[in-house]
Amino acid sequence: MTTRTGSISVNTTDILPIIKKWLYSEHDIFLRELISNASDAITKRETLGRIRNQEIPEGKVSLVIDAAKKTLTITDNGLGMTDEEVEKYICKLAFSGAEEFVQKMKNEGADHKEDIISKFGLGFYSAFMVADKVEVESLSMNEDAKPTKWVSNGDTEYTFHPSEKTEVGTQITLYLNEESKDFLELYKTRSTVTKYCDFMPYPIALEMLEEEKPEETKTEEAKTEEAKTEEAKTEEAPVKKEPEILNETTPLWKKDPATLKDEDYINFYRKQFPMDPEPLFWIHLKVDHPFELLGVLYFPKLNPNRPMNESNIKLYAKQVFVSDNVKDIIPEFLNLLKGHIDSPDIPLNVSRSSLQGDPNVKKISNYIIKKVSESLKKLFKKDREKFEKVWEDTSIFVKYGCVSDMKFDEIMRDFIIFKNADGKYMTLSEYKENIPESYKEKMKNNVIYYEQNKSDMALINQLKEESIPCIETDSYMDPHFMQNIEMKKVGDQEFKFVSIESEIENLLSSENVSEDQIKVQDLFKDILGVNKDPKEAEKSHFDVEVKSYKNSHSPAYYKVDEQMKRFQQMTKTMGQTATNMPIKKTLVINPANPLIQNVVKIWEKGDNKELAKKMCQHVKDIAAISSDGLNPEEKDNFVVRTQELVQELSKYAL
Repeated sequence: MTTRTGSISVNTTDILPIIKKWLYSEHDIFLRELISNASDAITKRETLGRIRNQEIPEGKVSLVIDAAKKTLTITDNGLGMTDEEVEKYICKLAFSGAEEFVQKMKNEGADHKEDIISKFGLGFYSAFMVADKVEVESLSMNEDAKPTKWVSNGDTEYTFHPSEKTEVGTQITLYLNEESKDFLELYKTRSTVTKYCDFMPYPIALEMLEEEKPEETKTEEAKTEEAKTEEAKTEEAPVKKEPEILNETTPLWKKDPATLKDEDYINFYRKQFPMDPEPLFWIHLKVDHPFELLGVLYFPKLNPNRPMNESNIKLYAKQVFVSDNVKDIIPEFLNLLKGHIDSPDIPLNVSRSSLQGDPNVKKISNYIIKKVSESLKKLFKKDREKFEKVWEDTSIFVKYGCVSDMKFDEIMRDFIIFKNADGKYMTLSEYKENIPESYKEKMKNNVIYYEQNKSDMALINQLKEESIPCIETDSYMDPHFMQNIEMKKVGDQEFKFVSIESEIENLLSSENVSEDQIKVQDLFKDILGVNKDPKEAEKSHFDVEVKSYKNSHSPAYYKVDEQMKRFQQMTKTMGQTATNMPIKKTLVINPANPLIQNVVKIWEKGDNKELAKKMCQHVKDIAAISSDGLNPEEKDNFVVRTQELVQELSKYAL
């Protein structure tokens, strides 16, 4: 063929600059686009080869860096293109509708770059983000096809030249610009290919050409010496390095789960997440109707000292990395999982980096939710011991999933477990079954809970003595989860959560209040400064009352209003402060406790009322320490008062 020139058939000359500016947010994506195109070409050649009954060589992609010429060359042995096909696919089809877009971008400005999405197939033109000049040499697999060479300097003009290419396929040579010269380094190119094309279906080889040194004038003696050196080198090792294969052509999710062992999944996880401990367990996704989806999702062991990363799940389309932002596909509560999902049915923009609204996205999301919940359900039924073992790490996302997704909640509600006061796990149904017959009528649908590290152990022990179960809850996820269970009924069971502090008096206290008990109440109110006027007491955030309890060994405890407590917990977990919403706390005194009785006797004796006051304050402090604890100021005062109290009491032992 002869050399000829042409121009892209549009009226404006600034299309390519705008593409370079707007199309991609990350310039290194050009490698993904060009290698993906190469992979597609190889796949098409294989398909046509089968149809035509032709023997096709094994597909491969090669990258060659020539630092001296400042070029990066991508070569494939795909189906190749004829002169006419190059002009059609590169020069015309890519720019259909481009003029209208250019004008729109000028009018709307920088914040509307997403409007370019899906307008035209511009993957090839990502090359001009990094290159001042691009050469395309191609030889079609068609019989009697002639090679062609296309050259462009990044504007609308291009030139066709004769080519001497002899192998079927396409070779793209990028003459890199100054801003992109880091792609002349092996590390940069290798890391970029590994990031985007780590699981491409064909091997990707990377090679760096060594710079040729100019010949030097040498003496015969020097030449002889050099020959000996070269001969020695040859005996030691080959001079030329073999190209480095960068990718794994068959990722784990493409393999048949029946052929895989646990160690295969664990080894794959270690390679992808080398800093993590071994995963708890995993789910292999495989569906081909009504959409295609493959993937492996891991349940990692949580590390509270590391912030949650929302980029743990990577999205692929036909083994090409697309994005690690999968919020439109993976529900938020599954962001704690790690792994890979691959689907050709997920709609992508031209730069393969944003999802568009599409029914398949919702279907895929629902499938993943269903698959995760069914896998957890299966684990619960088949291996309850393992389910309980991993619960500490999985409970957050399972409960969050129940709160945020109705379908997940419907499947998982019966398999949520709580740790009881003996450290054993139980479901809510099992909780009901463990309530003693003598208390079932009194408790009805109530589930008694105590807050982790915040509730009074003496109260918990009182319930244990009566064989009444109580479950442990946290203060960040469980308030929301408990409210979800109370408001959204699943099946025919109803549950109402009540804290041990607010419910214990309904279960174990005596209804009769004696005069002696009233006397104890008045004494503590006087000493602790509680207003006895009912109207004034109602306004106060602190009160004192007396209750007699069965098997009670504690001198006092704090109780708070259940609804206000729950509301305060939830506002804290949502990042809001609850300092403007003080909760009324009531100090409940046990008049049968020996310490309380001694306080009353010392007070009535009258010769050491100061000691009685100190003891009253100490009872209050102990109750606070046994529940929410003391703030820094209260803690300092407690230390001082305790020292004074012990010093005074120690006198009586001398």
